[in-house]
Amino acid sequence: MSTPSFARLGSANTYDNARNNLMTRQTALSNLQEHLTSGKRVNTASDDPTAAAQAERALTRINRIQADQRALDAQKNSITQAESTLGDVNDALQNIRELVVNAGSGVHTSAERSIIAGQLKGLRDQVFALANRKDTNGQPLFGALASALTPFVGPQATAPDYTFKGLPGQTASSEVAIPFTLDGDSAFMHQPARDAVFNASVSTIPTTRTLTTDNVVVTNTATVGATAAAATTATGVPYPTYSIAFTAVDTTTTPGTTTLTYSITETPPVTPLGAPAPFAPVTISYPSTTAAPITGIPGLSFSVTGTPAVGDTITIDAQPSIFSVLDDAIQNIGSASNNNAAAQAVSQALHNIDIGMSRISAVRGQAGDLLNRADRITDNQGKRSIQLEDDRSRAEDLDMIKGISDFQNQQTGYQAALQSYAQVQKLSLFNYIS
Repeated sequence: MSTPSFARLGSANTYDNARNNLMTRQTALSNLQEHLTSGKRVNTASDDPTAAAQAERALTRINRIQADQRALDAQKNSITQAESTLGDVNDALQNIRELVVNAGSGVHTSAERSIIAGQLKGLRDQVFALANRKDTNGQPLFGALASALTPFVGPQATAPDYTFKGLPGQTASSEVAIPFTLDGDSAFMHQPARDAVFNASVSTIPTTRTLTTDNVVVTNTATVGATAAAATTATGVPYPTYSIAFTAVDTTTTPGTTTLTYSITETPPVTPLGAPAPFAPVTISYPSTTAAPITGIPGLSFSVTGTPAVGDTITIDAQPSIFSVLDDAIQNIGSASNNNAAAQAVSQALHNIDIGMSRISAVRGQAGDLLNRADRITDNQGKRSIQLEDDRSRAEDLDMIKGISDFQNQQTGYQAALQSYAQVQKLSLFNYIS
């Protein structure tokens, strides 16, 4: 006969297991609730280190794009203001052009032309102020690569009368940025070899005959460029001034043909030692019914309409800026003693103003290109931001449908565990005895 054995079963281990199970389920339920509340699958790096790193990289790139876009918006605002300012300059120059045309009317007296010159001066001051306009940050709109806070200075007593206090050129655009400023030197300053902006004035234009100069043109840009460079290197001043003095006029020796003899003076002389340039007297013959072709000046040519007289002098000045053009127009129109002189001043002014307006329009076109580029950059950055936001979302955001399903399942399991624990508590020996 076998001896019965008895096993003593303690309930403490059962209680501990049930309690640990409850705590585990409660923690999991709390985590799921936190994920649902934040909408993120990864709230801390410990949730998923790899996904957390991917989300952080995407977020860093998004923040960088936002910073680049803020800088681009500031640059775009400056270029927009510069483009609008160039439009204002063109409007002012158009008003100037209309006044200059009006000044050429033969019905005006000298006093009336002086009044027009005063109106032109007011518009010239407006153009000069616009060229030195600043953006909302106090930086010049036309500062080029680098400039003083006031890029354009003038008029000055010494040549050149107007100067650009800066480094000419245009800052290059990048993948995410455009320049803050435009090249004011290219817009408002002139170069003889590039722009051929000259002012030709006649010393004495009597009312008994007509003597006007046609517009000066560049015939050899290489020579002009070398001459201008030599002048700057040797003397520190810009392109020289040329004077053509007529010393002999013959209209009778050959009927129908005019023969002119004139001398050329260059100031300052463009030679390494600063000595007078060796210009020999020039003699030309041409049909009396045509304009006189004036040659002999390095790289330049122009013609004279009418018959010059001995003692007449024509002066050719390079215009270093649009402001110089306007100053000369104001001076020549205001001081014109008769209609012939006014016609000469008006012809030169209109030619040079048109060249200046074309330069300004070209830079304005560059501003439009920069604004278009800024729009393209913004569009590209927006697409990149959407892609990076998708990358970040895939890495850390919670699938709400799956999250809610997991939460409900976990909640059901937690409630079942609570009920099981409640039943286990009733297995106490004391409950059985009672």
